[in-house]
Amino acid sequence: MGNDADAAVREQIAYYRARASEYDRVYDERADLRALTPLVDELPISGDVLELACGTGQWTGRLAARARSLTAVDASPEAIGIARERVAPAAVEFECADLFSWRPSRRYDTVFFAFWLSHVPPDRLPGFWRTVADALAPGGTAVFIDNGPGEAAAEDVLADHPVPSVRRRLEDGSEYRVVKVFHDPQRLVRDLAAWGWSATVRPVGTGFITGTAVRPER
Repeated sequence: MGNDADAAVREQIAYYRARASEYDRVYDERADLRALTPLVDELPISGDVLELACGTGQWTGRLAARARSLTAVDASPEAIGIARERVAPAAVEFECADLFSWRPSRRYDTVFFAFWLSHVPPDRLPGFWRTVADALAPGGTAVFIDNGPGEAAAEDVLADHPVPSVRRRLEDGSEYRVVKVFHDPQRLVRDLAAWGWSATVRPVGTGFITGTAVRPER
């Protein structure tokens, strides 16, 4: 699966770079997505915050309002450019990096990621969560929002692929394969427990999930 996962991740990065100028339209079109953003105000986000896969900054401004400091990482320089303009003049440190090779240089009280976990190939999930653990200060919390199983019906799911994937199309007609794992909340909690996390994951509406995860002190 490794080589196919590598290819899928490369195509996924290319897709989000090409989609940067179109990305925000989905928030204009979907009221259920717009209704999610206030969730940030209800989630345990505080202190020094790291946002992974910040994209065009739909969540970054709200995080900045809650944080003592905010670092935002994304693989798309095009998306980061849009995010910088969106959140100005908030003090946010942006970093352009592939999250599968990126490593944190410091620790944070909160690590947040929205609509990213579902883009992590299954065989890379344990490694991703190790990166999150490395980024968290003692007592810190990982906080995430994503698509749940109910959202699969709205996607063009590609059958019989080694890596769970969907087909996405841009306005110019170009097509891309994107990794997409629709996590079941209960199974995700069990998987995280096996990797040393204590997690709570709950459905939000019919198509989304939100979760928090901490690593109990040993």
